Amino acid sequence: MEPSVRIYSTPMCPFCQRAKLFLQERGVEFQEIDVAADREKVAELMKVSGQRGVPVIVAGSEVVVGFDQAKLEKMFPKPGAA
Repeated sequence: MEPSVRIYSTPMCPFCQRAKLFLQERGVEFQEIDVAADREKVAELMKVSGQRGVPVIVAGSEVVVGFDQAKLEKMFPKPGAA
């Protein structure tokens, strides 16, 4: 079963690296989709977010465009934080 969180990224994107590290630090399993390596995924990215910019994080019905740390912290609080 694939993780329910997907991150659309490219290898050279520094904000993509920060977003992946953020998710890893919170123990969030995610599927990484490299849009630089798969042209069909670019179309999928545009359908999901309406644009080509990365990173785009999709979790259920939530779509986060860019590395929006405040929004991500609400979606994925630190383990043990209440």
